Amino acid sequence: MKLLFDFFPILLFFAAFKLADIYVATGVAIVATIGQIAWLKLRGKAVEPMQWASLGIIVVFGGMTLLFHDETFIKWKPTVLYALFAIGLLVAPRFTGKNPLRSIMGAQVQLPDPIWQRLTLAWVGFFACMGVLNLVIAYSFPLDVWVNFKVFGTLALTVVFVVVQALWIGRYAEDTQA
Repeated sequence: MKLLFDFFPILLFFAAFKLADIYVATGVAIVATIGQIAWLKLRGKAVEPMQWASLGIIVVFGGMTLLFHDETFIKWKPTVLYALFAIGLLVAPRFTGKNPLRSIMGAQVQLPDPIWQRLTLAWVGFFACMGVLNLVIAYSFPLDVWVNFKVFGTLALTVVFVVVQALWIGRYAEDTQA
């Protein structure tokens, strides 16, 4: 359910795009993301930093898309979000003294420090590649292809990356339990 809840705004964006156009879809994504955060707050649940970042970026870039009636801004939204994630993973340890991935996943898996660092760098690389790939698709293909990639392509690539990562982590997690 959490996964579906997290993808709720993008699914509504996709449906609105198919039924109307990019501007209606952008407005729907803004409202859905605001509604998602409001729902969490009303239920007394914590809003994760990633969700706050996503809200800010969709409001700013989606708002500029609607204000200037220019789809370029919404096309840049994923790249900006990926860049923030990559930068956050790189910078957070310098301010907090903690590896952000270890803070998130440390209760589920025990890994040596160098592996946590490699894992973090892998995620930084993944986010950087996804940001560049988003721009390549946005500027090389029609809008419909970009929307399909944004919804399905990014999901598929993320799932593949997570599976490969899980297989790689498994080698080291078993070693720490032995």
